Amino acid sequence: MFVSIVIPAKNEETNIERLLTQLSEQSFKDFEVIVADAFSTDRTREIAKSLSAVIVDGGLPGAGRNLGAAVAKGDIFLFMDADAILRSDHFLQDTLSEMRHKQLDLAAIDVRPSDGNQLDRLTYRFYNAYTHLLGKHLPHAVGTCMFAKRFVHEAIGGFDETVTLAEDMHYARLGSDVGEFGILRSHSVYTPMRRWRKEGRVRLTIKYFLSEVFMILRGPIRKPAIYDFEYKQDSPPRP
Repeated sequence: MFVSIVIPAKNEETNIERLLTQLSEQSFKDFEVIVADAFSTDRTREIAKSLSAVIVDGGLPGAGRNLGAAVAKGDIFLFMDADAILRSDHFLQDTLSEMRHKQLDLAAIDVRPSDGNQLDRLTYRFYNAYTHLLGKHLPHAVGTCMFAKRFVHEAIGGFDETVTLAEDMHYARLGSDVGEFGILRSHSVYTPMRRWRKEGRVRLTIKYFLSEVFMILRGPIRKPAIYDFEYKQDSPPRP
């Protein structure tokens, strides 16, 4: 089993070094790392190269994941955000074993805050409980950490790059139509609260809630992008 870990990134020099170092320390070793760099102006690309990652030009997260998957060699894709944090050296070994045991083709994982306060922890606990409750009836997976077998990714045409918010949720729901979906329990992945601090906890919670309602009632969101990924189509390639 060979795994391709695909990480879209833009100006993530601190986070990418931490994540790639944590991946290098995993007990499971049969993987490659592909960083889809959206023309960072900091040392993201340099650091990723120094830590043996394959580098491709990226874009918005969905596009970056697709560009990374296009050069991937693995039978299983693991899509991760650059600021994801792994707190066990057996993360890959255990989650892949669980995925194989449950015969899953597409898998989500619980997400927890790496910093913040008690309210932040309760918010993520509620979200995780909500996703478990809905389970296979309304699959949820976030780009922070999600697994997909190659055949699932190819069958649905990868991430829909016209979706501007929750493209990872849309991916999971399409993928569950062609493969077996489940949520892994062996480990959680951790993420900083930086976006919540930047946009405001109340404002971002409302945005996510309304997005969920919109997706349930009307389908994927294709309104103007809200990402802070300031990617421009005419950005020149970098070596």
